[in-house]
Amino acid sequence: MAEFLLSVPALERNARILRETADAAGAKVLVALKAFATTSALHYLSVYADGACASGLYEAQLAAKHVGAHIAVYSPAYSQAELLELLDFAHHIDFNSLSQWERYRALCTQHPRARSGELQFGLRVNPCFSTSHTPLYDPCATGSRLGVPVAELTACEPQLLVGISGLHMHTLCEQYTTDLISTVAALEKQATPLLASPAIRYLNLGGGHWITKPDYDRGALVELILRLKQQYGVQVYLEPGEAWCIHTGVLRSQVLDIFEAAGHSHAILDVSVSAHMPDVLEMPYRPCVFCTVPFSSDASLQQPAVCLPEEFYHAAGVAGELPHTYRLGARTCLAGDVLGDFSFPRSLAVGDTIIMDDMAHYTIVKTTHFNGVPHPDIALLLPDNSIRTVRHFTFRDFADRLG
Repeated sequence: MAEFLLSVPALERNARILRETADAAGAKVLVALKAFATTSALHYLSVYADGACASGLYEAQLAAKHVGAHIAVYSPAYSQAELLELLDFAHHIDFNSLSQWERYRALCTQHPRARSGELQFGLRVNPCFSTSHTPLYDPCATGSRLGVPVAELTACEPQLLVGISGLHMHTLCEQYTTDLISTVAALEKQATPLLASPAIRYLNLGGGHWITKPDYDRGALVELILRLKQQYGVQVYLEPGEAWCIHTGVLRSQVLDIFEAAGHSHAILDVSVSAHMPDVLEMPYRPCVFCTVPFSSDASLQQPAVCLPEEFYHAAGVAGELPHTYRLGARTCLAGDVLGDFSFPRSLAVGDTIIMDDMAHYTIVKTTHFNGVPHPDIALLLPDNSIRTVRHFTFRDFADRLG
């Protein structure tokens, strides 16, 4: 049976790095639930986080129940019914457009929690400065619907910004400090008077920061945040998603069938790329793949981010690199539901375990029950190397989901 296996020690390793970095900078660090919302694992992150950021009502409710502390919400648009609920428990509510803020300003600013200072409101700003390498994830692309262009924001009537105490800027995706520094510089070039306004009390630098990567320059991030705090008198927030759970989880699958077709060796897995690893097709990208090998003491064998202590793995190569090449495909009827061509040091057999590495972030949150393929279990690898299955999906989950 396929399963997503998440390592608690690895999650805590990332969380400690984020906590130490935020403390050094005097920043607040939030868990981005859009990237990772595995309820049973949120407890391990909440110990280190200042709260969570949500993309709407449901995520905010999940944050309130399982993360607590500070709850920041941003959505490209709110319905009035959703907003009325959020006003009762969120701490920051950031709006995407001046039109939505104008429509709901009176409702927001007259709420008792806003009057007491417990609830603040912000605007997402688009610096119109693109550093993204993937068009699908570029919020600064020409004509983007995400955020108020800086020129529009600085040109609006001051009265329209009454009640706004924060700016939210999210422009990165799997990027380093150099991109953040250049983007902040672009924002400052256009909006320094707004940043320096006494009304602006917080600056949210969004997510997409690869803070927990070994080669990320955390010192440069700390210096940038300290300067922003000193220069503008703002509280700085970071809301990474991937950084909390990168290199913390794998998707374990099994080979169900092997056959030849038109010169290709096909290995059919008990998972779906479209349903269980959608970013592989959407972004797109090629995941690292491993296969289990017989017990060995060969220290040169590579290991995925999460592995069981009694198993050994070998990293798959590109087609033709190693002796045996297979096209790894899914068990759905979608013709393009294919992981790709991978080579292995030995021939594969039905029942072999195939590991897709780094499948915790932006993977489990996007899964579906497409084609009725059984959904992988979700399990935690605990510090004592025991495994606890926290979610087992059944036919009822498939049947009930669509009413």
